[in-house]
Amino acid sequence: MQEGTISIAGSAEGTACARGNVYAADCPTRMLLDRIADKWSVLILLLLGESEHRFNALRRRIEGISQKMLAQTLRGLERDGLVARAVEATVPVTVTYSITPLGRDLMAPASR
Repeated sequence: MQEGTISIAGSAEGTACARGNVYAADCPTRMLLDRIADKWSVLILLLLGESEHRFNALRRRIEGISQKMLAQTLRGLERDGLVARAVEATVPVTVTYSITPLGRDLMAPASR
């Protein structure tokens, strides 16, 4: 702040500190943007918003995604609470992915 200026509550400068600095690597807002700005994440969440899918069904529906990228993206989405992974003890093992309520809320504006 320059000498001779005052800080007013609700000003852009005061609000930025309260909300965080999106330019900082550890800002929660930036972490959210990093997660949802990824094109694969958006496509996966849109498909899971329609219905639950198995891994290979997702891979067949999303053209151009590699097996490695799909696995990494699903792991990240599950870690962030946007996707749920259900494992059934069958032969072979059946793994189904579905969107969580948090993921559904996040994708609501995109699915309109």
